[in-house]
Amino acid sequence: MTRSKDSSKKRMLVHMCCGPCSIYPLKRILEESYQVVGFFYNPNIHPEEEFRKRLEAVKRLSELMALEVILFEDYRPQPFFDGVGRGEDKEARCSHCYTIRLEKTAETAKELGFDCFSSSLLYSRYQSHEFICELGSRLAEKYSIPFYYEDFRAGWRAGIEESKKMSLYRQKYCGCIFSKIERGL
Repeated sequence: MTRSKDSSKKRMLVHMCCGPCSIYPLKRILEESYQVVGFFYNPNIHPEEEFRKRLEAVKRLSELMALEVILFEDYRPQPFFDGVGRGEDKEARCSHCYTIRLEKTAETAKELGFDCFSSSLLYSRYQSHEFICELGSRLAEKYSIPFYYEDFRAGWRAGIEESKKMSLYRQKYCGCIFSKIERGL
């Protein structure tokens, strides 16, 4: 079941990096009276088993929130690996990762006639918030579609607690194999 469509509300496509990090941003955006559609596009997640766990968590969250979600369910990490080489430069690697995901979100939002786009990446204390904001602004200009910015980090603790109550899969690393190795997992 999805939320009823209200043609008077602005439509927003929200990139969902994972279930737990999406809870607080989605709730906040819905409070602002947007018609929200989630967007799961994450070719950075590795290995495939991890990708599947995060995909299932997003599906579960969408059911619990009665939220429509566009899912890229095929495991295709090549777009991520094509831009990171050996992954030795963390800043360049993360910049590429943010770019491929947010660019796909902006492009899809424009193609499907959304009014704006955003991302759950703005929730995490571990992401490069400033880079994501700048990237969102650049993509908004490139695709002529507004980027919705809000600092969702204020809801960090609330989102964690809510994800536990929902029994959502909670990952232990950002997503790419390099971050998994850096965490010693």
